[in-house]
Amino acid sequence: MSGPLDGILVVDLTRALAGPHAAMMLGDLGARVVKVESPVSGDDTRGWGPPFVWPGGGGAGGTADRESTYFLSANRNKESVTLDLKDESDKELLRELVRRADVLLENFRPGTLARLGFGTDVLEQLNPRLVTLSISGFGHDGPEGGRAGYDQIAQGEAGLMSLTGSGPDDPQRVGVPIGDLLAGMYGAYGVVAALLERERTGRGQVVRTSLLAAIVGVHAFQGTAWTVGGSVGRAQGNHHPSIAPYGLFHCKGGSVQLSCGSESLWRRLCAEFGLDPDAPGMATNGERVEHRQQVVELLERTFADTGPEELLARLSAAGVPAGQVRTLDEVYAWDQTRSQGLLVDVDHATLGRLSLPGPPLRFFTPGPDGETETTRREHAAPPVLGGSDEAIRAWLAR
Repeated sequence: MSGPLDGILVVDLTRALAGPHAAMMLGDLGARVVKVESPVSGDDTRGWGPPFVWPGGGGAGGTADRESTYFLSANRNKESVTLDLKDESDKELLRELVRRADVLLENFRPGTLARLGFGTDVLEQLNPRLVTLSISGFGHDGPEGGRAGYDQIAQGEAGLMSLTGSGPDDPQRVGVPIGDLLAGMYGAYGVVAALLERERTGRGQVVRTSLLAAIVGVHAFQGTAWTVGGSVGRAQGNHHPSIAPYGLFHCKGGSVQLSCGSESLWRRLCAEFGLDPDAPGMATNGERVEHRQQVVELLERTFADTGPEELLARLSAAGVPAGQVRTLDEVYAWDQTRSQGLLVDVDHATLGRLSLPGPPLRFFTPGPDGETETTRREHAAPPVLGGSDEAIRAWLAR
């Protein structure tokens, strides 16, 4: 019940979001994650806020006992040990951690870890079975390989902002640090693959990814529209560039989202609302994409006297995929969210009982009497700075 990575030791040297998110994913899967932080301030995100929270739920207090909700989002299922990597005795403790580890994660600027005395050659000598994940902003080599990377800058440089916004002249970042999160996800995926290969070869390897690579990796149809079709995608708001109707539509007192991803769905939609599916410019998806604004205006006129709840009910009855736009408080109050284990309760060392967004994976073992869920049930709260100092130092001394 502890997860498929039970028995794997991860040393997490990362800070901010991309690396910590990767390490948290591995921890969610059952790995033991030891987060190494600087002694004074710890991970940068411990100071990113507001919002901050304090013991007892108070809204104010000193910086020493506060916790950042940003930090809490990326560091569940970890222990924290503080090491000064410019201090030789602490560097020796890190060497001992590396000797025992299965995985090491780092997201320093390229070359920094080597200058600290922990280049890939040193790590390989310390532990030939070690899998190292290294995350950078724009890659570890190439003409801009040493460039510092921050999510919003990478979203712009990697083309994502040009595809996001109300129109071509309104580039917008995604509302979460998606470049960081994707780099963490790709990184964790690479680590698991390297651990699997280690079972065959007996040796570890270095896995590298970047914010640039992660964002380009999800260009999907927008990427091939250019590389194959010679068409440069542009932001166009809440409607799909290749499918119509597919997007957000205004109605009486609100809006709904719907998707006609096939011709049969388009015909169901038209039948429900008395529209002609074969009207000029409407008969095929290609025609509807070419006349998208005409399609949007037609549907919004049709929906003008129908409220969101009634409209969603009619779309559901017709078998047309549809949904509302929820705020985050509505998402976490939604029974479906909770049913999927996407909200977990943990006991924090200073803040007490907390509810956190939960891991997105569930695991099941099939059997003759049906499936048995083996998803990890108990999760550890994000650690206070240095919360495991004494225990880890004693363990390393044995």
